Amino acid sequence: MSLKAGIVGLPNVGKSTLFNAVVENGKAQAANFPFCTIEPNVGIVTVPDPRLSVLSGLSKSQKSVPASIEFVDIAGLVKGASQGEGLGNKFLSHIREVDSILQVVRCFEDNDIVHVNGKVNPKSDIDVINLELVFSDLDQIEKRLEKLKKSKSKDSQTKVKEEAERSALESIQKALMDGKPARSVSLTDLEKDSIRQLCLLTMKPVIYVANVAESELADPSDNPHVKEVINLASELQSGMVTVSAQVEAELTELPPEERTEFLKSLGVDESGLGNLIRATYSLLGLRTYFTSGEKETKAWTIHAGMTAPQAAGVIHSDFEKGFIRAETVAYNDFVAAGSLAAAREKGLEKPRSRSFVAMTN
Repeated sequence: MSLKAGIVGLPNVGKSTLFNAVVENGKAQAANFPFCTIEPNVGIVTVPDPRLSVLSGLSKSQKSVPASIEFVDIAGLVKGASQGEGLGNKFLSHIREVDSILQVVRCFEDNDIVHVNGKVNPKSDIDVINLELVFSDLDQIEKRLEKLKKSKSKDSQTKVKEEAERSALESIQKALMDGKPARSVSLTDLEKDSIRQLCLLTMKPVIYVANVAESELADPSDNPHVKEVINLASELQSGMVTVSAQVEAELTELPPEERTEFLKSLGVDESGLGNLIRATYSLLGLRTYFTSGEKETKAWTIHAGMTAPQAAGVIHSDFEKGFIRAETVAYNDFVAAGSLAAAREKGLEKPRSRSFVAMTN
């Protein structure tokens, strides 16, 4: 499953610094493409998961394959982007391609870094970005509704789908006019399917990334800007994490073995990369399962609630089509037993496919 998160924000809030740091910090499979005014920066980062190396060791695997997440640095969003200010429409089109939006919000004071609007104001920054997304969606909805009005389809199934789409768009249009995102609107499954191809910007889940100074990372609760972001995220039914792009940049300058000690000296246990990925997985309702053997141990990303055949289909579509049953062992049980054979002897293996053995979290 390919997972893509778009990093957005106003200029000088630290989004590109954060992007460059987490991609470098991710090391394996990092792939930076030069930034230009048309295409965004893109980097694929491995998902840190200590369980992978444990399973690989127990299975004596020849290689380990972690899950990955693609970060897209969508720079340059400014007020008026939906009307083409800056390179607004091009950047907005890139947001349509991501699964979730990470909106970096400046929560640090620094006289050497000029804020685009003259002062640090998280609510104003969030409002600017959100309004541009709303305006873009309203424009798209208006154009789509106009096309639906002109539709002369006589096919009964097409008419049912178009009616569902019209109903969904009108409900979302009303919500947007009231300042609410599309994701806040309750829709039927048919209505959701009918508008899926539009990739509405405000339908995408959002995580607000409060970017603080290094000195505030361990205890950001005293930062009034962070408190404001927490409240806004709650009101907007969105996720929220606190990071320091400055710290993330400093981490990339250190050898891997020294990074943990550096974080501990700042009073934190893990890098912002771990926080971002965990928040993204939680917001999107994602889970990880593993296949493990002598050839390789691999992490697979699935949606919570997937059936065993659907989970098998993530590996290969043929596994879902020809699914018979799954043989699974819980991670903790597998580790405690020390091997699949030992887990079987203890009756810890739970039949659910002959196709694969999966350890779920």
